[in-house]
Amino acid sequence: MNDRRNHFVLLLAAFLIALTGCSNPGNHPPDPTSVSGLTVAQVKLAQVPKMVAAAGTVHARESATLSAQMMGTVTSIFVREGDQVQAGQLLVVLDGAQALSDLGRAHASVASSEAEMKGAETESALAKSTLSRYEILREKKSVSPQEFDEVQRRSESAAARLESAHSIMLAAKASEASVRAVAGYARLHAPFSGYVTARHADPGSMATPGTPLLEIDKTGPLQLHVTVDESLLPLIRRGMTVPVSISASMQPVIGRISEIVPAADPASHSFLVKIDLPPMSSLHPGMFGTAGIVIGDHAAILVPRSAVVSHGSLNSLWIVDGNHIASLRYITIGDKNDTGVEVLSGVSAREIVVLSAGDRELGGQKIEVGK
Repeated sequence: MNDRRNHFVLLLAAFLIALTGCSNPGNHPPDPTSVSGLTVAQVKLAQVPKMVAAAGTVHARESATLSAQMMGTVTSIFVREGDQVQAGQLLVVLDGAQALSDLGRAHASVASSEAEMKGAETESALAKSTLSRYEILREKKSVSPQEFDEVQRRSESAAARLESAHSIMLAAKASEASVRAVAGYARLHAPFSGYVTARHADPGSMATPGTPLLEIDKTGPLQLHVTVDESLLPLIRRGMTVPVSISASMQPVIGRISEIVPAADPASHSFLVKIDLPPMSSLHPGMFGTAGIVIGDHAAILVPRSAVVSHGSLNSLWIVDGNHIASLRYITIGDKNDTGVEVLSGVSAREIVVLSAGDRELGGQKIEVGK
């Protein structure tokens, strides 16, 4: 019995010693480290525009597709995608052997018709001169009526031959001009200065009339071409400004709708909308972009852009609680606009967030906000 009591006493003493050690002020958790020099802001609930994103591609305001206008084999293409070209530069050569052969025959036909024309002119002039002399002789009654009639018929026949030769010569020259134009189709030149955006053929390819060979965008202003559902047409108009986001550029821009193509795509029931973009060195044809079409407004939670900390595809905020202690909170973000970033989940209105934290590790630290 005494042994059991002694054992109980020992256990009780050990418990008291442990309890005394835990209550020692020296074992309290250390006070959080204070961080100064940071600014904070309150999360806001505000009415923001509700937008629908219309996707598209950046294009030059002017572009051209060079197509074959004659049948022939592509013998040379001097440019590739991305190459810069100057107005009038030779870009493509087709095999124009048949056209050159036709042009040679046309030249020969013109030469023959010109020779025939000269002969007819000489004959007509001689016949006309003879007729004039016979008219004088007839007045003097020195020539019989039969002889005068024969001379007159020869003059009329020579005039008719001259008129026919003239018509033949004009037709030959017109044919030569047509054949020369066709022969010119064998050499394709740049219609303006710009960049090659697509190349559809290589040397050895067979080109037929209408076959696209090259696509060129003109140097100068750019546009974003987007497709818009027919239900959104009442909400847009020419001259309207829209926010534009280009995937390859971090800087949002403001575009202006310059054209709404009135014909819809019969398959998708969508319309092509062209949006003028401001001059930017970072913009190039072919880039992907989206335009925001405002369809109303809605209540949204907004935080300043500088409050969002991004790590790859993850976004977070440093939240400051009532004791000024910072903790990391992962969030889901929505649209970005001039007033801030919309937060879809992860934070509530009126909470306090740290701005421009950068790569600092603030977890568990006390944020001292300067006055």
